This record gives sequence, C-alpha cells and structure tokens, in this order.
Amino acid sequence: MLERIQKIISTAGIVSRRKAEEYILEGRVTLNGKVVAELGAKADGEKDHIKVDGKLINPQQTKVYILLNKPKNTITSLKDPEGRPTVLSLLKGVKGRVYPVGRLDYDTEGLLLLTNDGDLANGLMHPKREIQKTYQVKVKGVLEDEQIEKLEEGVMLLGKKTAPAKVKKLGKTEENSWIEMIIHEGKNRQIKKMLFKLKHPVLKIKRVRYAFLDLQSVPPGKYRFLDSLEVKRLKTFIRPSSALSSKTPKAANQ
Repeated sequence: MLERIQKIISTAGIVSRRKAEEYILEGRVTLNGKVVAELGAKADGEKDHIKVDGKLINPQQTKVYILLNKPKNTITSLKDPEGRPTVLSLLKGVKGRVYPVGRLDYDTEGLLLLTNDGDLANGLMHPKREIQKTYQVKVKGVLEDEQIEKLEEGVMLLGKKTAPAKVKKLGKTEENSWIEMIIHEGKNRQIKKMLFKLKHPVLKIKRVRYAFLDLQSVPPGKYRFLDSLEVKRLKTFIRPSSALSSKTPKAANQ
C-alpha cells in the first residue's frame, strides 16, 4: 500500500512525522537509492527500501512499549552534546530503537513512556487527546487555599490562561509544601511556570501517573514493558470515537 514517506518513517518509530518531514527537506531520506525530493512522495513500506541517514528502516519491526521511572538529572533525548546521561542509557537489554512519548525536564523525575510505535506516540502527544498526567510537586513556601484555587482555575502565562488543573495538598512544613497536580496540557515547563507566577518556585517535581499507568513496582532508573492489555487500553485514547470524549484520565509534559 502506498503511503507518504514521512508517515512510513513515523510508523516505524524512527522520528515523529513532523521531524521526518524535516529530514526529507534536508535530503536525509532516500527511496530505493534516490534522495527523496518532495514531501508528497509515496512508497510501499513493505516493498520499497527507505533509508534515513543511510540506515534502512523496518516498518514491520516488533512494537515495543516501555514504562520508565526516569531519575533526576537525566536527559529525555536520544543523545546529548554535553555528554549528560540520557534515558536511553537506562534501557539495557532493549533491542531496537525506541523514542520518548513527550519529555520530562532534566531535573524532573518519574513516569516516562518510550516506544517505536510512531502512530501511538504521535496520537498520545496530540493536544486534542487531553490525556491527564499527575505530578507530585514540592514548592518553596506554604500554598494558601486562595493560591490553590488560582491553580485550579488557570494561571495567565504569556497572555493565555492555562487549562483548569486539579490540585490536592499532600503536606507541608514551615518552609515548603507538597501538592499533587493533574494537568492535561503539554506546555513547556508548565507546572514550574504556574507556581513561579504565584511566587512559589518548584523545588522538586515527579510525574507519578500517565493516564491509568503509575510507577508501582518500578524503582528509579528502572523500567518494565507494558503488557498487551495496557497497550490496548492506551490505544483507545487515540481512536477518534473515544479518545476525544473519554473521561478516563488525560496528559502533559514537564
């Protein structure tokens, strides 16, 4: 079956469809030995030879789905020019190339999904899916009820109000507070910016839940493979008939 080459690359889990389009424009993709010159070019993923940076891709590779408990001070990237440890360095024993579904900041800990299933990854990251992500956050100072209400109503960032969040107090000392925040937007460093706006800088942040998945039995720096039922349930989030209307927990990146 003929499909756009960027879709084939994305489905193979190499990079996102948008990134694949950039690769094509940069001349990094070949089809049967010839450089692909236009974004509209199509190919048969089962018959044609498609290479990215000289490496043959395999759209039919076995799909892999991983839940990683990302430790602090680890880059959510395939490689880092500064030589810092990446999440891929933690995946000992995983065959094939997998890619993060979204990202977590260098100093953010917790649940991160990785896969070579491009369709699922792109679907889960689409803003319209509104998949919930749950974070435990330690902030400087003690949050008052009024500030909790502001977080729940939305905070103005760069002239636009964030979507309503769900916030729960977890504990406090004289100097700090622990809260749980659930958001579904994926704006860059959103939780940190929201709390900084309220004059309560984030001291520590950990993602503990993504949709229905949690970190139970996965210690920091370790991972596990998702089972078939979990994968099937994740895929319901990207189906047009259910993903946009489902009230099952929704997502965002920090």
